[in-house]
Amino acid sequence: MKKSILILCTGNSCRSQMAEGFLRSFDSSLEVCSAGTKPAAAVHPLAVQVMREEWVDISLNMPKSVDEFLGRPFDYVITVCEGANESCPVFIGNVEHRLHIGFDDPAEAEGTKEEQLAVFRRVRNEINQRFRQFYNENLKGK
Repeated sequence: MKKSILILCTGNSCRSQMAEGFLRSFDSSLEVCSAGTKPAAAVHPLAVQVMREEWVDISLNMPKSVDEFLGRPFDYVITVCEGANESCPVFIGNVEHRLHIGFDDPAEAEGTKEEQLAVFRRVRNEINQRFRQFYNENLKGK
């Protein structure tokens, strides 16, 4: 039976989208969704750009509200928020495992486009590493 995973954050425009993209790239048999408590209008263009550098296309993804998923059971719900001004959403649906793997919000990066890209790349690399570890420890071969 394939594992179902919901990745939650606030805007569902950067971190949760990148995590969803990486998990899908690790194992196409996983059912991976992402959502936010206050979904943004679109996936952040710099998130799309830095994921494309890793050969993962999230350009067609759209931010979704957590409300869309309340009626569905999940094997894992993973929150990816970090920082003082964010409250991680609590998913009240039927969940077997709840995890928190926090990351800085690259959408808050300031400066030139290159400086912002550096933050997006750092967060992308952290997400890749931490979600690969999660996948290897919890999902691979199970």
